[in-house]
Amino acid sequence: MLFGLDGVEIGLIIVFLCLFGGILSGFPVAFAIGGAALVSFGIIAALDSAGLLIHQAVDPGSDAYRALVASGEQAINISKFRYPELPLVAEPLFQGGWQMAVDRNLSFIVNRINERVLAGQSIETLLAVLMFVLMGITLERSRIANDLLTTMARVFGPLPGGLAVSVVVVGAFLAASTGIVGATVVTMGLLSLPTMLRNNYSPELATGVIAASGTLGQIIPPSIVIVLLGTLAGDLYSTAQETRAISVGCPDALTYLGKAAVVSVGTLFQAALLPGIFLALLYGLYAFGYALFNPEKAPPVTVEGGTGEYVTRSEAFTWYLGVPTALIAAMFLAGSVGLMGSQNVTVSSYSERGEAASLRTNVGEQCQAAMIELHGQSAWDQAVAEQEAITAAGGLSDSVELTEDELAAKQAKAIDDAAPIGTGIGIFVLMVALVLSVARGVAPFDSFRPLAIGGLGIVLALLSDILFITPNTSPGGVTLILAIPTVLMLWGLTAASARLARNDLIRVVFPPLVLIVAVLGSILGGITNPTPAAALGAGGAIMLAAFRRLKDEGKSGRVIIATALAIVVMILIGVNFDLRVTVEGVKTEQWLAYLVAQACYLFAIFGLLYSCVVLWLGGVLTPVIRETAKVTSMVFTILIGSQLLNLVVISFGGEHYIQSFLRSFDNELVVFLIVMVVLFFLGFVLDFLEIIYIVVPIVGPVIYGGTMDPKWVTIMIAVNLQTSFLTPPFGFALFYLRGVAPASVTTGHIYRGVLPFVLIQVVGLAILWAFPSIVTIVPDLFPN
Repeated sequence: MLFGLDGVEIGLIIVFLCLFGGILSGFPVAFAIGGAALVSFGIIAALDSAGLLIHQAVDPGSDAYRALVASGEQAINISKFRYPELPLVAEPLFQGGWQMAVDRNLSFIVNRINERVLAGQSIETLLAVLMFVLMGITLERSRIANDLLTTMARVFGPLPGGLAVSVVVVGAFLAASTGIVGATVVTMGLLSLPTMLRNNYSPELATGVIAASGTLGQIIPPSIVIVLLGTLAGDLYSTAQETRAISVGCPDALTYLGKAAVVSVGTLFQAALLPGIFLALLYGLYAFGYALFNPEKAPPVTVEGGTGEYVTRSEAFTWYLGVPTALIAAMFLAGSVGLMGSQNVTVSSYSERGEAASLRTNVGEQCQAAMIELHGQSAWDQAVAEQEAITAAGGLSDSVELTEDELAAKQAKAIDDAAPIGTGIGIFVLMVALVLSVARGVAPFDSFRPLAIGGLGIVLALLSDILFITPNTSPGGVTLILAIPTVLMLWGLTAASARLARNDLIRVVFPPLVLIVAVLGSILGGITNPTPAAALGAGGAIMLAAFRRLKDEGKSGRVIIATALAIVVMILIGVNFDLRVTVEGVKTEQWLAYLVAQACYLFAIFGLLYSCVVLWLGGVLTPVIRETAKVTSMVFTILIGSQLLNLVVISFGGEHYIQSFLRSFDNELVVFLIVMVVLFFLGFVLDFLEIIYIVVPIVGPVIYGGTMDPKWVTIMIAVNLQTSFLTPPFGFALFYLRGVAPASVTTGHIYRGVLPFVLIQVVGLAILWAFPSIVTIVPDLFPN
């Protein structure tokens, strides 16, 4: 044994030394990783051929090994780490030589890259990376950060540490709208760092809060890290749980777990929402607390400019807080008492299929024992009782076609149970009422009549729904009944929009906020998956940037506003009308709705193309496309190179060796803690992409193969990876900020400034470890 180390250990050291050397060589990281894979494999193959690398493996033919297997110990858990007394046998790293390893692994390499990079199931989800990058770069080029920083500084500046708090707020906002760490850090460094330094802010606090806030885009959805990590975690979790189920004698993971072993990117977005907001809150609290204890290093600052007309405290409380809270409470109350709810009376012409038992009980003794250990004896007894009741009733009942009388009775019951006010109408009028309330607070001295007309439209809409609209009313009839109330509400909204536009805060925040709600709402609400939502975000970002460009040039943005309205109308028609015009019995109102929706669709395409032309003529579109291509190409090239390096580790048994070491611990939380510590220190020298594609596939089968919630595991890893942007010497956020910081700010200032925020990250991880519900509560509330 060379240097007294196992041959696999030496192979792993060689791989990581080649990787670090490639990264430090100055070559692009995307190509350095692939080169490190080839160089390390060549070195390991040469040493193995020379007989210098010897692997001490457990002898599966020994009596001690057979005795362990006979006692019920799973073969996957038998290793020299758990049972050091087992007899060992010396063998080369590559059985049959490195040439056979190349022959054996070439097809595996090609299939693996084809599966994970070129044509696998995760490719559709990975397309979201392209769309989110395009969305982020477009919004960054539209100078949204400039407006946000200026406006937030006016709001929070007068508070102790207000400028630092405003940077955190803007960082969280940009994280949800752009998600590009480099662009966020550079932009905030250029805009806010000079202002903070001029107002006697500590260079450490200023640089630390900018660098830390810029990294929030890695955890607050939509996050590229979560997209990349989620596609990998989904595969690892399903495979690991399938292996776990088979190892305990169950036929599949669905039987063993009682549910499908699936974790999606959309679910991870839901899980990441609260941790991201929580981290931003910790950053803001630290900045505020720092200012309280060191007022001379973070003084209050009054920024010139205003955010609208003067509003008294009572008026602000009434229209910004009191009325909106009452309206939202009234909506929830109406839903709880049955006044508002679903009016869908569509019923199936077949009877409902009988429910199966909560757990499958027709399993072998070994699987039964494992399921009882996992779910508990009470859950198993309940499943057995359910299955006995089903069997006594003649088995699981199948769906059968209902008679006309049964169908009529079923439909009549659905009509009787329908709520008087539909959920869609209730939410729409609530949103209108909130806009009118805020508009009244923004301009309390303007005429109340236009807003009162809008309020009258709300009342008429609710009364019309209760008195004239029944569940059987056709969509065309609903449109006619609500025509007058809708016109009145639009009248009020027009006046409200003009007033809201006079407020700097609302004018700056509202457009990107609508885009964020549209993208995240469609994902968090389970309406669509991340890829279409990302496409919606990219299109919306292009339109916002074009609108901003037209305004800067003194031109009208009516075409883009009309395009946005056309998209809204198209969505509303699609939700309320049946647009299938190729089936039999199409009604006139369906044809009219189809033609209007088609016209809105064509106009939306025109508006998007018009926005692209505006950006192209303004010299914005070309650099946006170029930068998007550069970033996405880098991501996917790193993905391919990482796969090569990962497969090199697999080829000489490195992956199995590391997994055997981790499985030697009896407590899976201890295993995960070890993995988290290793990832934290790897973040000092590796980028998050290398960690995701090199390290996580190696440790994933172990950490995803236990009882821990995969959502919690993945978000913990994501938060840990966020720290890699802040940890010297290779923290990317530090490099970005160093590149735009003035000469008076030294590298020492930046390193000392980020240290408290690294500690905050560690504290945040500890809190998420102690309270996993912070991660799981949102996915439990939203449907999948």
